[in-house]
Amino acid sequence: MADTAFPAQAMILAAGRGQRMRPLTDHTPKPLLQVHGQALIEWHIRALARGGIKHLLINTAWLGEQIPAHLNGLAADLGCTIDYSHEGRDFGDALETAGGIARALPRLAEVFWVVAGDVFVPGFDFTAAAMRQFAQGRHLAHLWLVPNPDHNPGGDFGLAAGQALNLPAGDPQRRYTFSTIGLYRRECFAGLPAGNPQGQKISLAPLLRQAMDNASVSAQCLHGPWTDVGTPERLAQINAARPPDHRRGV
Repeated sequence: MADTAFPAQAMILAAGRGQRMRPLTDHTPKPLLQVHGQALIEWHIRALARGGIKHLLINTAWLGEQIPAHLNGLAADLGCTIDYSHEGRDFGDALETAGGIARALPRLAEVFWVVAGDVFVPGFDFTAAAMRQFAQGRHLAHLWLVPNPDHNPGGDFGLAAGQALNLPAGDPQRRYTFSTIGLYRRECFAGLPAGNPQGQKISLAPLLRQAMDNASVSAQCLHGPWTDVGTPERLAQINAARPPDHRRGV
């Protein structure tokens, strides 16, 4: 366990089974699938380190023992500390997004990043400056949204004047999909069981929608490449494209 004097400034979600990626994920957790010569999750870790975010936490479940084994050397090279929340070991399965965050919350900073380990966003800047700006505001969460991709034409949320909007399914203004990247205050999860000791599976979307109804979620559109690496075909397309070599170093 990481030293609680240095709470994690970012949580990378890496506990999912990756059913749609089978058979690739039968023996490899999805965040360790290779994109241009390095694991998907490594792109996030390097980007966070570039932004000065050096204290990280990763949740695991499916084949979770492979993730710390793979990342141990990388953390040392980048001068990072990586803590783990082993949901599979402790509860037998992943706890869904909000359940996983609640489980990890005692080890997270007052303001922290969250990003899924299976999205590819090579141009995104995770910065301490963005954390400070968010901390100075009043919102419980700040989300990065993308125009609806082909695989999610109905979208997740609306966006107007910097606010994320909870709109009903089918609303034509629901033009944006949640990228999985967000900044959060611990207060956003105050209604969940502290540390989630029973391992409850809790979805993030209802919590965010309730906060949106209270005008407590700000948002912006993410500009630049973003892919939800949800199928073998999407993974193949990324690897067939020109590699973003300028983003591989720290």
